[in-house]
Amino acid sequence: MKIYDEKHIKNVVLIGATKSGKTTFAETMLFEAGITNRRGTVEEKNTISDYHEIEHERGSSVYATTLHTEWRDYKINIIDTPGLDDFIGEVVSAVRVCDTALVLLNAQNGLEVGTELLWDYVNKFNKPTIIAINQLDRDRADFNHTLEQSKKFFGNAVTVMQYPLNVGLSFNCIVDVLNMVMYSFPETGGKPKKLPIPEDEMERAEKLHNDLVEKAAENDEELMELYFQKGNLDEDELRKGLKIGMMKHQIFPVFCVCARKNMGVGRIMGFIDNVAPSAIEMPPEVTEQGSPVPCDPAKPTRLFVFKTLVEPHLGRLSFFKVLSGEVATGMELQNETTSVTERIGQLFIADGKNRNPIERLKAGDIGCTLKLKNTNVNHTLNGKGAKDNIAPIQFPEPKIRVAILTKNKQDDDKLGEVLSEMHQEDPTVIIEYNREAKQIILHVMGELHLSVTKWILEHIYKIPVEFTKAKIPYRETIQKPSMASYKHKKQSGGAGQFGEVYMKIEPYFEGMPQLTEFQVRDTEVTELPWGGKLVFNNCIVGGVIDARFIPSILKGIMERMNEGPLTGSYVRDVRVSVYDGKMHAVDSNDISFKIAGMMAFRDAFHQAEPLLLEPIHNVEVAVPDTMMGDVMTELQGCRSMIMNMEVDNGYQVIKARTPMAELDKFFHSLRSVSQGRAKVRSHFADYAPVPFEMQKQLVDEYRKTEMAEK
Repeated sequence: MKIYDEKHIKNVVLIGATKSGKTTFAETMLFEAGITNRRGTVEEKNTISDYHEIEHERGSSVYATTLHTEWRDYKINIIDTPGLDDFIGEVVSAVRVCDTALVLLNAQNGLEVGTELLWDYVNKFNKPTIIAINQLDRDRADFNHTLEQSKKFFGNAVTVMQYPLNVGLSFNCIVDVLNMVMYSFPETGGKPKKLPIPEDEMERAEKLHNDLVEKAAENDEELMELYFQKGNLDEDELRKGLKIGMMKHQIFPVFCVCARKNMGVGRIMGFIDNVAPSAIEMPPEVTEQGSPVPCDPAKPTRLFVFKTLVEPHLGRLSFFKVLSGEVATGMELQNETTSVTERIGQLFIADGKNRNPIERLKAGDIGCTLKLKNTNVNHTLNGKGAKDNIAPIQFPEPKIRVAILTKNKQDDDKLGEVLSEMHQEDPTVIIEYNREAKQIILHVMGELHLSVTKWILEHIYKIPVEFTKAKIPYRETIQKPSMASYKHKKQSGGAGQFGEVYMKIEPYFEGMPQLTEFQVRDTEVTELPWGGKLVFNNCIVGGVIDARFIPSILKGIMERMNEGPLTGSYVRDVRVSVYDGKMHAVDSNDISFKIAGMMAFRDAFHQAEPLLLEPIHNVEVAVPDTMMGDVMTELQGCRSMIMNMEVDNGYQVIKARTPMAELDKFFHSLRSVSQGRAKVRSHFADYAPVPFEMQKQLVDEYRKTEMAEK
């Protein structure tokens, strides 16, 4: 296979809502370039891109799939991505490593919700963008409506390169205002004839051409001067201006295409070759320390791993972009994260499930390798002379959490291993063992993501599982001071057990006054693993409790704080002062004072107006104006406190504080009331008191569960 240099490699990510035709477009690109001799279809389940069993079953993309084609001395790496935000992790990593985003719009449906949500990441990474309006041969296709929606959403950068004639079932012609020619396609598609633009279309075509030239000129002072001098720009000058405009996000070229019939695909491929920037022309990647990494084949080798895929019969595939230098089979590279040396045994160019062996790859290229044991997504592999990690991909936070358990207990160990593998493949699948709730918690992006995860576990790994509601990690604390004592006495022949402890407990808060009621001999502050603090004052004087038993009292208190008296939740933010007690010369020991400390703390806690705290999340919801009222109603119905409202990029942004216990309900209803158009983010903020009636209900439920278990 031919080795391409950094100037002749173009990396393109296909973005668009589900059913916009991305997979068909990719299939046609490979066919048009002669990489394949027949085109598969999604319906026949034989496309190169969507090759996983789950994709065949669903009829749409679940994974981002890497492909390549070669077109007029250029290599185009293509990543076909899913169209649903449930699989946004696949999209984010693909957008990060590609140099141009090709956004496909379905001419029947216009600008769809999925496209709006996915666009945020293209915009965030500031990727040069091409818009392709697809499916112009369909009965309900409407190019003008889709174009107007695009201009409204993407802004003035939308720039028409082509417009169609005969839209609908008889679609067969595209007017190209860049080259000022009309492409006429045979009924079945394929190679078009180049014809003059019809006279009745010339006025429209010339106006669009002039608009295009002006847009290209205004992005560069030199081109602007040439435009004023000549009144036009030649082909090379236009290319230069368009490329600059695309890189500044000032020009989003619009093309017409019917991928299903191979109409217009070759023209877009030619534009990618001639105009779309290569990696060497893009701003360099940066390290975590902020140092730039130019795409230079003469620099030390540096690979950035953006995706891993575990395939049952092959093992782990690691997909990477060569950021600098070149990589060859047999090379040994240092993993900057794990400090492990990895050997590149084989190199491949991937086309779906097909792996094309290659000896080496140069800067700017995308490839994959097998069996890197200690390398995962976001890891950097450096050759001699390179150091530091590349700044990692920031994946969005999952929105849904459920508890997962196996139907067969013998699968428990296997489940942990498989979930770890799934997280390596998709970092938006997050696994957490909640010791407090004694549950394995699975965090995913949405209901569909959850159902696909279950399908993979049961069909690929043969682990039947079920999902249950994840318990909320409540916390317990107190509202007022209280005092209690406890005498532990046990005699059963021989040495007995004796320990008596007197203590005062108080709600702890930062900056609270020092204790003056008792003489404090020593203070120990413990930062609790679950948040909050325990402040322990040793106020024992006169030797009523030997100093060697004080740690045992503290240990007993900590054990009780691991399982609070109200609901078995962790206890936080308490100051405990042990001020008196008794011991026995023979029968006192560590276990006696541990039990006495634990029970005295329990009794004091019940008298101190116990309070249950619940986790609160900061929630940020961006919605169109027309849906704001419905979303506000849903938030308020989920016990949310609205904190702020502002406008951002045409959306109303609502900021609220919402209890974690209500989030699943809110996320589910939000998708319905916003018709999937809402953008939502949430992250843990702090703990707040549970309403009184709810606390009573939770305490009663806990006591019933305890009684049932006894």
